[in-house]
Amino acid sequence: MGNGKLLSGSYSDGGQGPAIETIEQMAEHLATGCKPKSQWRIGTEHEKFGFSLGDHGPLSYEGDGPTVRKMLEGLTRFGWEEVLENGKPIALKREGASVSLEPGGQFELSGAPLDSVHQTCAEVNGHLKEVKAVADEIGAGFLGLGFSPKWSLEDTPMMPKGRYGLMKAYMPKVGTLGHQMMFRSCTVQVNLDFDSEATMVKMFRVALALQPAATALFANSPFADGKPNGFLSYRAHIWTDTDNHRTGMLPFVFEDGMGFERYVDYALDVPMYFVKRKGEFIDATGKSFRDFLDGKLSVVPGERPTMDDFDDHLSTIFPEVRLKTFLEMRGADGGPWNRLCALPAFWTGILYDSASLDAAWDLVKDWSEEERENLRIGAAKTALKTSFRNTTLQDIAQQVLAMSREGLRGRARMNGHGENETLFLDDLDEIAASGISPAEELLDRYHGRWGKSVEPAFTECAY
Repeated sequence: MGNGKLLSGSYSDGGQGPAIETIEQMAEHLATGCKPKSQWRIGTEHEKFGFSLGDHGPLSYEGDGPTVRKMLEGLTRFGWEEVLENGKPIALKREGASVSLEPGGQFELSGAPLDSVHQTCAEVNGHLKEVKAVADEIGAGFLGLGFSPKWSLEDTPMMPKGRYGLMKAYMPKVGTLGHQMMFRSCTVQVNLDFDSEATMVKMFRVALALQPAATALFANSPFADGKPNGFLSYRAHIWTDTDNHRTGMLPFVFEDGMGFERYVDYALDVPMYFVKRKGEFIDATGKSFRDFLDGKLSVVPGERPTMDDFDDHLSTIFPEVRLKTFLEMRGADGGPWNRLCALPAFWTGILYDSASLDAAWDLVKDWSEEERENLRIGAAKTALKTSFRNTTLQDIAQQVLAMSREGLRGRARMNGHGENETLFLDDLDEIAASGISPAEELLDRYHGRWGKSVEPAFTECAY
C-alpha cells in the first residue's frame, strides 16, 4: 500500500503472470488489501509544478536550461534509482517510494507506506529538501498550487511517457477539460488501508461523501492564464467534465450489495486506455475490458488479461475516491508543505479510528445522491461557503475536523516531543473557523498587493 504506481505493475513490461479466468479472481485480488489494523499504513502522494526561476516558464523534459530530466538525474545522488521508458528516465524509485511525472511535467512524490503522519511529514520535508537542492543548482523552482496559474496548454510541454500520448488523443472525445486535468493540475492524495470488505465499504462511503469538505479546505487553484478563473478549486471543477465514465462520486458505492465484486463490475465497464506489452503501450482507448476477459480485444486478439493488466486498468479510473488494494482520497488541491502533511492527518483521524468513522457515517448516511453531487459541484466554486440543507460546508468541515482530531488523539502516535498527530490539523482548523479557503486568500493578494498579477505566486507559493 501507499505506492500504487510501483505495485500496480506500471513499471513492469506488462502482461506478466497467469491469465485472469473469472471476475471473482479480480475481486479476490482487491481483497488481498485487507490487513489487521496493526498493519494499517499511510501513503501520501503530492504533485508540484516545476518552473524556470528566470522566466517562470514551465520545465521542458530536456534541452537547455533547467529541465525535468536534469531534476530526475540530479536526484539520483540521494539514492533514487532511475526508471526508464525508451531509454529516458521517467520516474525514480527508492525504498517503497517513487518520484514520477504527470503529463505536463508535474513532479509527483508517491510516498512509502508509513506508520504515522509524523513519518509522512518527515518524508515530505526530506523530499522537498532534496528537490530544492537539485532545483537550486539548475535554476528551477517548484510551485504548490492546484492549477497552473500562468501557462497556457500550448505553453505546457508533454512528458515522454507512452500512456500520455494515448490519453491526450482520447480525452477530447469524452469531455472538454481532460487536457486541463492532464497538463495543468496538481493534487495531494492519501492512500489508506482496511481490514475487511465491510470496513472498506464504510470507509469508502464516508470518504466519498466528505470529499467535498476536503476540496473546500484545500481549495487552492483560483488562477488560470494569468488571471482568476472563477473557481476556488478549478482543479476540482475540471474533474466534472474530464470523462464521466471514469470520474465522480460513484453513487453505486452507497447501494446495497457494495463490495469488492461490485467495484470490479464498475471497473470492467470503464473504457480502456491501453494494454502494455514488452514495455510498449498499445492503444486500446474506448475498448472494453470485458471483451479483453473473453479474449476478444482486437488489439491483442486471443489474449486474456493478467492481474498486471487489471492493475493498469484500475490506475486509469479517476473517481473522487479510488479503490485498489487500498483506498485513495483524491479530492484536494496541491499546496504548501504544511497542508501536504494535513491531508493524511485529516483522513487518518476520520477513517482509522472506529469511533470517528462511526460518527462520520452518522453525519453523512442520510445524504442523498443529489446532495452529495451538489456539494461536489459547489465546493469547487464556493468552497466552505457552499450551502447544504440549513447550514454550510464550513459547519460540516468543522464537525468533521473535530472527529478527525478525536481519532488522531485516540491513535496516540507521538513524535519525539511527545506531541500526537493532531498538531497537523491546526492549519485546517484555522481555515475552517474563518470560512475562508486558501484560494480566497490568494485572490485577496491578487486584487491587493500583487497588483492583479500572478507573478508573485512564483515566490510566495514556491517550496
